[in-house]
Amino acid sequence: MRVGDIAPDFEALDQHGNIVRLRDLLEIGPVVMYFYPKAMTAG
Repeated sequence: MRVGDIAPDFEALDQHGNIVRLRDLLEIGPVVMYFYPKAMTAG
């Protein structure tokens, strides 16, 4: 993905183990997604 691309809808687990859906978050307001390599690995 590039800056400004529209992300496909997806589901993920939050820090409490609850399912979070992108479409639900977008109903609340803008969403910023940040991707990083797995912790403690060479980036």
